[in-house]
Amino acid sequence: MRRRGWPAGLVAGALVLAAGCSSSAATTAHASGPKVTVKVATVTGVGQVLVTSKGYALYMFQPDNQRSVTCTGACAGTWPPVKVPDGGSFAAGAGVKDALLGTDPDPEGGTVLTYGGWPLYTYTGDTAPGQATGQSIDLNGGEWYVLRPDGKPLIPTP
Repeated sequence: MRRRGWPAGLVAGALVLAAGCSSSAATTAHASGPKVTVKVATVTGVGQVLVTSKGYALYMFQPDNQRSVTCTGACAGTWPPVKVPDGGSFAAGAGVKDALLGTDPDPEGGTVLTYGGWPLYTYTGDTAPGQATGQSIDLNGGEWYVLRPDGKPLIPTP
C-alpha cells in the first residue's frame, strides 16, 4: 500500500538516503527528523535523471512493477532502497515533481521512498556522484534503470 504524506503529527520535509546523504533545498515543509531530498541532475551517459542530494543516481527495479518493493535480502545489499527514517520525511528538490513522490512499506521493515510509484534504490557499484553504472543491467532477478524527472524509467530502445 502506497501512501502520500504522513500520519498526523509528522510533517513532510526532506529525506535521508541509505547512502548517508544529507538534504538540500526542498519545496516541502521541514520536519524535525532526518531529512532526504531527491533532485534532478545530469549524469554521464544517461542525461537528466533523479539523484540523491549528493548526486548519486537513483534506480527502479522492473520486478517492482510500480507497485511494491521486491528487492530484499542480498538484492538490497547491492541495491540499497532509499529509506525514509521513522520520524523523518522527504522532499522534492530541484527538478523533481513533488506529486510523484510517495512511500511504500519495505518487507524487511521501514518505509521506502517512491517516485511515480517506483520504489527508489541506489547502487553500490556507483562509487562517485554523477555515475550510473547500474543503468540497464540485469542483476538480482530483473532489469535496473535510472528514472527521468517525469517518473518514467530510461529504457534504451532496441
